[in-house]
Amino acid sequence: MSMMPSSKERSAEHPALPRSGWQLYLSLPVLVWALYDFANTIFTSNIITIFFPFYLKETLGGSETMNQIASTFITYTNALASFFLVLFTPLYGVLIDRTGRKKPFLVPLTILCIASTLLMGAASFWQTGLTVGGIPLSLAIVLVLFMFAKFFYNSSLVFYDAMISDLGNESELPLISGYGVAIGYFGTLVGLAVYPFIGNNGSHHSFIPSALLFLIFSLPLFFWYKEGAGLKTAAADRPKSSFFSGYREVWQTFKEARAYRAVFLFMIAYFFFNDAVATAIAVMGVYATTVIGFSTGQFIILYLVSTVSSIIGSFMFGYVNRRIGSKRAVGAVAVIMMVSIALASLTANQGLFWAAGSLYGVSMGAMWVTSRTMIVELTPEEKRGQFFGLFAFSGKVSSIVGPFLYGTITLTLAEYGNLASRLALGSLILLLLIGLAVHVRVPYAAKR
Repeated sequence: MSMMPSSKERSAEHPALPRSGWQLYLSLPVLVWALYDFANTIFTSNIITIFFPFYLKETLGGSETMNQIASTFITYTNALASFFLVLFTPLYGVLIDRTGRKKPFLVPLTILCIASTLLMGAASFWQTGLTVGGIPLSLAIVLVLFMFAKFFYNSSLVFYDAMISDLGNESELPLISGYGVAIGYFGTLVGLAVYPFIGNNGSHHSFIPSALLFLIFSLPLFFWYKEGAGLKTAAADRPKSSFFSGYREVWQTFKEARAYRAVFLFMIAYFFFNDAVATAIAVMGVYATTVIGFSTGQFIILYLVSTVSSIIGSFMFGYVNRRIGSKRAVGAVAVIMMVSIALASLTANQGLFWAAGSLYGVSMGAMWVTSRTMIVELTPEEKRGQFFGLFAFSGKVSSIVGPFLYGTITLTLAEYGNLASRLALGSLILLLLIGLAVHVRVPYAAKR
């Protein structure tokens, strides 16, 4: 009985012969993997970036001072969700290494994220005079459910990102990574189809349809993605141990960091890069509308333009990455991101803010493409799942620090109005500079 070779077997037999573009992109495992990026980007754009922040602004805002308070709520809820992710994401990587499986964990986490988002929608319609800590009870419930939804969403990404190493050889991985991110940004365009049905001060109407779209486009991966039997080998070779004993393995990986100096240094650099990415994603909608003066409709158009820029950047940097190597590609992306944030924090001109948004779109898409590929290149195969867990851990810690820093600045300087938001956004440039200073020290030999 003949069997199709696995991606790893194909890599060993033909390490220098990547599949051609459409042959690669339309293969079933790669296609359904990319469609999941399409699905979860609907959640990221509709809930995290646009309509949840707008819902808080509509509920809490009304003046420059209260707009800063709304920004603080946005960043603090994101930071709190990331705190719980810090506790669990290292263990997810250990699960991958012990079981060789990703899909059995990704599916239930995705379903829990979708369910939490559906409940956000239901709670936002609940009219009650009850309050908790001075805010409406319905809003408090939405805040808690958002933290659950974000927690489950980011947990699923650990398993999703680790799948990429099973999809192709080293020559194909930059193209697959760029393809997945680019297809994901097309999900943004589909997700924004809910906007015409929202109306003024109705951002909460987006929660339920966004959750349903996430579910629909996740189904191809749920039903058609097949993990190879060979991926289960690691589980048979490892002694059985409790889930929480994985912390010992994670700690051991940190202690062994000197043996993996390149990985460890890049993880530190990635910490600061992701600080800027996670924070800007969380606040860009409210910043554009309260500081620059965009209407909700104008911001939606800006977001669409930034999304198209992200699609272009994702595809383009897949090839740039393969041409100049991941280290130089990551550094170039960080510089582009720094320019975009500097422009956004200094300008009062809407035209220049459009330029800043487009540059940020290019850098955001490209950062995920280049960093994900670099992680695969730098990590030893037998510990790849655990290192993906550690990078997720680093990313989640940074997702606490960046939003907490931004929210603390806006809260402390709230009486200064929009100046507080400009200073908070400008603080992200310092984080990127620190990341670049560490990144240039990463030992790296480009792989072709």
